[in-house]
Amino acid sequence: MIWPGTGDPYKRKKTLQFLALSAGVGAVAVLITILVVNPFIGEQPRSACINDIQRNWKISFTVEIYVDNQKADIPANVGFMEGGCQRAIYTLSNDGTAYAEWKEDPNFEIGHFLWIFKFPLRDMDESKSTIYVNDRISENFIKTPLQDGYHYKAMFTSKAYDEAKDTDFLPPQN
Repeated sequence: MIWPGTGDPYKRKKTLQFLALSAGVGAVAVLITILVVNPFIGEQPRSACINDIQRNWKISFTVEIYVDNQKADIPANVGFMEGGCQRAIYTLSNDGTAYAEWKEDPNFEIGHFLWIFKFPLRDMDESKSTIYVNDRISENFIKTPLQDGYHYKAMFTSKAYDEAKDTDFLPPQN
């Protein structure tokens, strides 16, 4: 069987040159990612392990998350990864209290907590969702800065949420 581009010796040479060039470009991209991008990402406060660094900046705050008018559980040990890595934003218990620590103030936002919590923000309708800070609506949504002692309440509406069931007159389904 003759493969496309390999029957004619001239076409075969061009096809093999193209494949070799493509493989070379792919290898360079992988090396750049491994050697340059990954170490840079690992040093960012939101994704770095804080186990071995001096932490001079520390805050605590409380978080409540509601999805489609149902309170979501925030479990203990958010921010603790396999292998013993502790992220800069974490929880110790399931009471909604979260902590943030770093070398100096890294300007953390509530969105950083949601990212570490692995909250499915892409499944939410951002136009119908709001963030409250100390019972006041925040204009910054997920870019709301974290501050010591503040209470954050996130009200999300999922894209798949059927609002009609909130206004019909059927008995509640338990």
